[in-house]
Amino acid sequence: MTLPSPCGDSIRPARPEDWPELAALWRRSVEATHDFLDPADLEAIGAAMLPVYLPAMRQCRVLERNGRVAGFWAGDNLRLEMLFVDPAFFGQGVGKALLRDACAGKARVELDVNEQNPRARAFYARQGFRVCGRSPVDHDGRPYPLLHLVRETDGGRNR
Repeated sequence: MTLPSPCGDSIRPARPEDWPELAALWRRSVEATHDFLDPADLEAIGAAMLPVYLPAMRQCRVLERNGRVAGFWAGDNLRLEMLFVDPAFFGQGVGKALLRDACAGKARVELDVNEQNPRARAFYARQGFRVCGRSPVDHDGRPYPLLHLVRETDGGRNR
């Protein structure tokens, strides 16, 4: 189902044919926000997006604005694993609309954010997430600390 957002955008389920575009968007977003990543790690993670990370997601939804993919989120019923916005759409409500969609109908949402990513940390704090833990390395054992965040919601009733 495609849902309109407050800006007249549409949010729809991602399709496998979207994955190359989502991987390219991921790269643009990460290059704009993750200056702490070692170039070799950026390459390794990017190389795994299409064959490993995107196919492993139980849910993946895309926000389109004027026919252009502006961002996406991926995860499952409890965890938000990815939320990326094309840098051309930073500050235009795309991330907030994607997060609202990802949290709809859920009483609790968990996610991890890179400790070295102040933009994302501030975004999630503004959306009501709180830190509930920390890991000194990322999920692949790389030296990028993660903050574990959680938000108890109203189950999507008051959006």
